[in-house]
Amino acid sequence: MKLRVIKTPLEGLLVVEVDFFQDDRGFFMESWHKRDFAEAGLSYEFVQDSHSRSTYSVLRGLHYQDMRAPIVKLVRCTAGRVFDVAVDLRVNSPTCGKWFGVELTAENKTQLLVPIGFAHGFLTLSEVCEIQYKQTAYYHPDAEGGVAWNDNDIAIEWPLRDTPILSTRDQNQQSLKKYLQNPAFH
Repeated sequence: MKLRVIKTPLEGLLVVEVDFFQDDRGFFMESWHKRDFAEAGLSYEFVQDSHSRSTYSVLRGLHYQDMRAPIVKLVRCTAGRVFDVAVDLRVNSPTCGKWFGVELTAENKTQLLVPIGFAHGFLTLSEVCEIQYKQTAYYHPDAEGGVAWNDNDIAIEWPLRDTPILSTRDQNQQSLKKYLQNPAFH
């Protein structure tokens, strides 16, 4: 498998492209190949796969697990299109509070590797989308947190035409300033 790892302006946040075979029958790809990823410098032990389905204009995030249960995610869109975003929350990072976004689609098969210390979220751009992601740690509700999707200090440029559909939790996430005031979990 040919693998391309593309660095983003945020240290450790990577766009991953893998070759795939496609013909009139459909396609085949290896979205994760431990040896090939390790040879590209991406040695991870994934312990959980998660899968979500969302409808148009649903925005999920920006979620993280704090340092009590840190987690790396390898995210891909397997149906539809999303605008996928990661925000650097590492307080000692020169890019703390900065964001990076990329369109993940079922067609482009691009993946985003979200390292420890980042919040993650996505906006559904198609009628329906499905997101699948591998995780290096198990989900721990007591270590989960979030920052507001529309925080002015982060200033994500979401490709929105309308107000997004949000969960109650995501409507009430904390600001980046509030997150930075609580160093206990950084």
